Amino acid sequence: MTLERFEQARFFQRRTFLRLGGVSALGVGLPCGLPMPSVAAADGGGRAKSVIMLYMIGGPPQHETFDMKPAAGSNIRGEFKPISTTVPGFQVCEYLPLLAAAAKKYAVIRSVHHDQTFHAAGVHYNLTGWQHAPRAGQPFLSRRDAPSVGAVLEQLEGRGAGLPRSIQLPVYITQDGPGTEWAGQHAGFLGAGYDPLIMDYKGELPGTLPGDFVPGKQNGGTRLARRTELLQALDRNNAVSHEREARQQVHFQREALGVLEAAPKWQAFCIDEEPVATRERYGGSHFGRSCLVARRLVQAGVRMVTVAWPILPETPHFDTHADNFPTMKKNLPVMDRAVSALLQDLEQRGILDETLVVCTGEFGRTPVINPNGGRDHWGPVYSTLLAGAGVTGGQVYGSSDKQGGQPQDHPVHVSDFVATIYHALGYDRNTRVVDYQGRPHYIVKGQPVLPLFA
Repeated sequence: MTLERFEQARFFQRRTFLRLGGVSALGVGLPCGLPMPSVAAADGGGRAKSVIMLYMIGGPPQHETFDMKPAAGSNIRGEFKPISTTVPGFQVCEYLPLLAAAAKKYAVIRSVHHDQTFHAAGVHYNLTGWQHAPRAGQPFLSRRDAPSVGAVLEQLEGRGAGLPRSIQLPVYITQDGPGTEWAGQHAGFLGAGYDPLIMDYKGELPGTLPGDFVPGKQNGGTRLARRTELLQALDRNNAVSHEREARQQVHFQREALGVLEAAPKWQAFCIDEEPVATRERYGGSHFGRSCLVARRLVQAGVRMVTVAWPILPETPHFDTHADNFPTMKKNLPVMDRAVSALLQDLEQRGILDETLVVCTGEFGRTPVINPNGGRDHWGPVYSTLLAGAGVTGGQVYGSSDKQGGQPQDHPVHVSDFVATIYHALGYDRNTRVVDYQGRPHYIVKGQPVLPLFA
């Protein structure tokens, strides 16, 4: 079976995904002898109409966010002080006062863990629930890898006539520029036709229309040229590199942009019509504006929105091998303002209960502060935030040891974390997708953290 034949076949399966009480119904099968994706209902799940994943590039330190260790030695606890939240016994960093006040809206897992030390390996784990395909060094994007959650939704449910099922903005997840995008951000072995639409603003302001984007006209100019150049760079990094695959990806991106060109779809990306008070609540940062766009996208029906932390002078990455505390003094207030605004906004609009909000990075940071005043990569334990879609707010699940270096109670493997996202969406671990060679694959191997849900 060729990739082209598979991509043709998938269009026959593009139909409305039917779900009633978590039980789904798909068509009778694909032509050309390909198996249909199989869907298993998640018992008690399925409240999430959409997921917003806030991805903190670099790996935020657990000690300076949601798992402070004030009783530990100074070489572990650092210089920041904990503050009380609205939940008795739950403390967060002093630079997160708005999230402290909003603590009843979200839950924190303090015991997430995996065994990866490369950034891209951790990114792949957190976006897919699977370890990346074996290869040396930093794993960049590859068609050998497992698909992202958004790509899985794209195959299971189909893109339909509206916006793509999965959209990422305002940047690719990387620290080093085009051609070095970290693994796990696209459809992997499902094929390019299921890739999320990634809106890489390249210095342009999120929440506005790109300068070369003209609604109502064929957008084949400079923006598509930049995207094609990027896709070619990505293709050079793929171990399974095919010209046809690159053509498929460019075709999908052109198709997705074509949808945006037809009003009013593109309007979801433009925040100018939002009240000034709303925009000010999120803040003027690229991250804050992107969070507001994410809210608008889920209101427009997008199933999965990933907001990647933009690496800018005012918001450096969280990879703090040096100068951890000055960096966190820049980043945490921006994160605090935007995330708390998003939760408040979703709640006031009555859609928090049907929107899962997740905040994570690729790993945590070392318990011991290094001689450069930084913390290094640390997969053995880190913290994540979850809210909405049935998650009971005001709770802390799991714990780390006294140093914040290892899980102590209720360890949660990163595959369990991703299984929790699928559970909220209504899918369990027995759900399977089909790669471009017709082979079935389970979407995740972990078990959802059911105590998080009401």
